[in-house]
Amino acid sequence: MRRMSVTSTVKKILIADDEPDILEIIQYNLQNEGYEVITAKNGNEAIDQAKRFTPDLIILDIMMPGKNGIEVCNILRMQPAFNDTLIIFLTALSDEGTEVKGLETGADDFITKPVSPKVLVSKVNALFRRVNKEDTGILQIGNLIIDREKYIVTYQGNDIILARKEFELLALLAGKPGKVFLRNEILNQVWGTEVIVGDRTIDVHIRKIRQKLNLDCITTVKGVGYKFDL
Repeated sequence: MRRMSVTSTVKKILIADDEPDILEIIQYNLQNEGYEVITAKNGNEAIDQAKRFTPDLIILDIMMPGKNGIEVCNILRMQPAFNDTLIIFLTALSDEGTEVKGLETGADDFITKPVSPKVLVSKVNALFRRVNKEDTGILQIGNLIIDREKYIVTYQGNDIILARKEFELLALLAGKPGKVFLRNEILNQVWGTEVIVGDRTIDVHIRKIRQKLNLDCITTVKGVGYKFDL
């Protein structure tokens, strides 16, 4: 679970892109939302700025000179200070392979170029709202409520009895709606690296969650993994 201070009134955002016009328009719109914005023109500068300012969120263009966005993300994710930093990729690429690479590095979201300022601001606000809710231990999406501390799931006012691993799997996926979790990522975070289980284990647990909730809220992304989509 991500842990970020909810008492801070101003969130810091780092934007890294080699196109000055894009930097300017993103910076302008995020500052209008009340965020503190730092910019970088390439991958190497992005790493330096991240270490200097420790931003709450980093927006990375995938195709940058020096080090590209995925390389920057990999470098930062290897450092404990950035394990929980939110990361959004900007990309003009739409192929599945690029998105999978981004997910493997720990991306929280993608925004396709040309950038819509309205969409970008909406995604940024949504990510911060999600993190703030996670800090309370209560996750609510529509009529679905997941209490991580008490291991209680409620849907439309009815308590749903889930086995421990079913609960942990649901909480993981629902904690980041729309994010595609790779199978290995799910196995590591729910079952751990010391327990040997097969891919079918995930499939069985997903099926049981769907049946118990009587809700098709988990989408299978063929050949990649699963995502929560209520």
